[in-house]
Amino acid sequence: METPLPTIEDIDELLVFLPKLYADGFKALTDMHIDEYPDGSISFPRAEYDPLVSTFIDVASKSCWTDYQYDPEHTGLMLEGRNLIENASLEQIKTMMTYCVRGEHFCEGHWGAMIEQGKFKALLERLMQLREHK
Repeated sequence: METPLPTIEDIDELLVFLPKLYADGFKALTDMHIDEYPDGSISFPRAEYDPLVSTFIDVASKSCWTDYQYDPEHTGLMLEGRNLIENASLEQIKTMMTYCVRGEHFCEGHWGAMIEQGKFKALLERLMQLREHK
């Protein structure tokens, strides 16, 4: 299923989060919960995020930012190359955004790691550059 590319309005909607997510002192991941049950068993860890992160993820999860054809392994490697992000097309940003958003389904705390490691920052900065040239 192919989705349309993000519009300028979609880009602008995401870009408002850049200064907020990377403000001095901002903590995306506020806690990791592990529940203990009376029988002695414990739950899988559960990440708790600042509400701003949830709002950002809701916007970044829109269909215009979702690449249903993405290959997680290949896309993870794309995110490792700083040069690739700095020169990424809008289509490539969409693919990498999909990886960053969907990763939480497979690894609790993934969103926090993507913020802390600057992956979302690099993608948003590249979007800002592309936006300036539209």
